[in-house]
Amino acid sequence: MTSPHAGPAPVVSAFRRGDWQPSLDTAPLPGTTGTHLALVPHIVAHSDRRWWDTVRTGLPPLPRRRELVLAALELFRHGTVTVGGLGPQSADAFRAALWESAGLPGPLVERWGAMLYEEAARREVRSPDDALALVSLPGNTFTCLDAVLEQAERSAGVWVRPSRREPLSAARLVAALLAAGWPPDRLGLYPTEQHALHGLLTLTDRHVVYGGAGLAASVRASAALTLHGPGRGCALVPPPASGTGSVEDTAAWLLPLIAADSGRFCSNVRTVVCVDHDPEPLAKALAAALDALHPGPAPDPADPRWPLTAFREPAEAHRAAASVRDRLRPGDRLLTREPTVVTREPTVTESTAGDIFIRPQLALLAGRFPAAGRHPLIGHEVPFPFAAVVGATADAARALADEALFVYRPPAAPGEEP
Repeated sequence: MTSPHAGPAPVVSAFRRGDWQPSLDTAPLPGTTGTHLALVPHIVAHSDRRWWDTVRTGLPPLPRRRELVLAALELFRHGTVTVGGLGPQSADAFRAALWESAGLPGPLVERWGAMLYEEAARREVRSPDDALALVSLPGNTFTCLDAVLEQAERSAGVWVRPSRREPLSAARLVAALLAAGWPPDRLGLYPTEQHALHGLLTLTDRHVVYGGAGLAASVRASAALTLHGPGRGCALVPPPASGTGSVEDTAAWLLPLIAADSGRFCSNVRTVVCVDHDPEPLAKALAAALDALHPGPAPDPADPRWPLTAFREPAEAHRAAASVRDRLRPGDRLLTREPTVVTREPTVTESTAGDIFIRPQLALLAGRFPAAGRHPLIGHEVPFPFAAVVGATADAARALADEALFVYRPPAAPGEEP
């Protein structure tokens, strides 16, 4: 609990015009830390664009960009950096802050940090141009910071609009880039209200935007915009006699595709399509495997392979969980049996009110697709492990796969031809 004699709550600063800047507009972060986030009004961002146009021509060349990026990522993962408004922040303090505010368990923080480094190290080096880029980030995973690093290497400058649900990773990356020697004038951290995103799009030259279907429908497509929307991950499972192994083998193959990264990636499988065979045996085996995943002691779960993230807002957790139940149609069955929303009570030394988890869910849809038309659970994306299992003809399965950005097929069983 916060002491009544404690000082004012910390405020994560914006970074603009080459320096960390406070703001009269702030928003509280989730959790019980009391930390706030400085918000940049559109009129300030508009002024900053004019400032950028005056300083851009005088910026010296920036060689060795890849070297600086990798050095920054080492600091991001393992070092102590100074974050505006928070002060010096160690890797352990960052990990604790992400757990406290965003419910991200330690193994995921470590895994996602490693993924950032590996992706940056193998990315093709591109010649930089004169563009001012904008990257608008999601709140479900900080692996999307890779887009910030890509634009930093490619662009004259990059502004980062962090998610208000999880801005700490973006602020730490900016701090790490600065500590590695990135020129301050080439960086910006612009937390804003949701409605201000469209204004930032008009102020920048190239845009990378992450968001759900609602955001995707609200932004205007252009050659300068890269939009990362729902992935609608889909797994196509042929009949068991086709050489792909037993039902148990297929369930074991599907488990990480659904449950890895707490189901938060756009590449996670959301729909399992059983092509020309009864989906119920596989659905039951997969539901049992998902029911075996438990939150465990937090923030370091006993099984770090498939850790579940915690929710800091009870209403958000119940709303996300209910989005599955509300989309069930007559004849559909929810085969996972464990309680959907569970709360781990805090110990006497913890400051949180209790860790709220959404357990994995799996639904078996009635009938064969597309007999009942488009089903609202097909491709449904939620911030926890979930999949709908459905039977379909080969033609219908191909149609579902055509709508997905990520399509998976089981490997051939040992001794079988692929």
